[in-house]
Amino acid sequence: MTPEPAPGSAAPLLGGPVTPVAPVWTAPVRRTPGGLIALTIIGLVFGSLALLLVLVYLSTFLGPSALVLCLLLALVPLTGILLVVRWIDRWEPEPRPALWFAFLWGAGISVVTALVFDLGVQLALAAAGSSRAGSEAGGAGSGTDAFAAVLQAPLVEEGAKGVGILVLFLVLRRTFDGPVDGIVYAATIAAGFAFSENIQYFGVAMLESGADGLGFTFLVRGVFSPFAHVTFTACTGIAFGIVSRRRAGGALGRVLIVLAGFALAVALHGLWNGAAYLLTNDSALLFYYLLVQLPLFIGYIVAVVLLRRQEEKITVARLGEYAVAGWFTSREVSMLATGPGRRQARAWAARQPRERRLAMRLFIADATRLAFARQRMLNGTADRVARADEAELLALVQAHRAVVIG
Repeated sequence: MTPEPAPGSAAPLLGGPVTPVAPVWTAPVRRTPGGLIALTIIGLVFGSLALLLVLVYLSTFLGPSALVLCLLLALVPLTGILLVVRWIDRWEPEPRPALWFAFLWGAGISVVTALVFDLGVQLALAAAGSSRAGSEAGGAGSGTDAFAAVLQAPLVEEGAKGVGILVLFLVLRRTFDGPVDGIVYAATIAAGFAFSENIQYFGVAMLESGADGLGFTFLVRGVFSPFAHVTFTACTGIAFGIVSRRRAGGALGRVLIVLAGFALAVALHGLWNGAAYLLTNDSALLFYYLLVQLPLFIGYIVAVVLLRRQEEKITVARLGEYAVAGWFTSREVSMLATGPGRRQARAWAARQPRERRLAMRLFIADATRLAFARQRMLNGTADRVARADEAELLALVQAHRAVVIG
């Protein structure tokens, strides 16, 4: 029977036991994909080593005390970004190991890639400039700085971050379900990259202009534009998310979609860098921010809200199909697939014993994964592994229900 709610609390939208129309043919034991295990190990090892290398490099010209101060300041915008990412990812959460991989890729591997490439370019330019006359070299240097800011840096940095999204896309094809997943992974990679980059920018500003320079740079990067890198790289993530739901158009069509997203990311990054390079007047830069960057950020917020609503509609529709087949009741679909239903269920579970509370959380999470596994089948992007996932998830939701209703 359905458990009675605690006094003064709302009862969950949970029906009684449902007899499935087909036997559960897979034991209700959660499997961890082998690719995710390998991704976690590789990401933690190489990503952590790369991040450590970045911090050692920064400490060579900042010093230990300045490095610690700038690192603490860089944690402020990072925390804000990760809280927003957690909100975006709340409906169908991505695997935690994959998110750790994404952060370390951005903070370590992407930054090392950009630093190595920049060093190579500087060495090549130094070798080429040694044969020029002093005046010619000085004129070329100014043009080279503009080129590096507007084209080189966006191409290299967005390329390095985009490769991280590609790795996640290839390894996590079973759970990479759409644009929201692409935004989550892209934003996490971008947050890591911005974290390491902010340490460098804060440190350089402090060395060159003292506390005033540090305060101004923190205001610009940590308060006015903490989501700059997120808005750039999210274009690539959205493109991968669109591709994850497509089989029509062939491989070439999917590659073109990803390249279009990457090109947009590079263009937005170049536009931001160009404005920061050319608009040396603070009022002009503020005007550009209010005219271009702020509307762009608001547009992203609107897009994310609409995509979240689309995920909710998909969950309702797909679980509704399982309800017709007898796997859920209509009341359970309302509980598992709508925001108000989930809040009511969690509020009820919060007053229950720990085992039942955990089972409710897993019931919601695995039912959502089941809905998106079904969606992949309808999109034509499923395979035998996805159908095995469906069997496993059906078994899991039955097990979770049994614990929830006692």
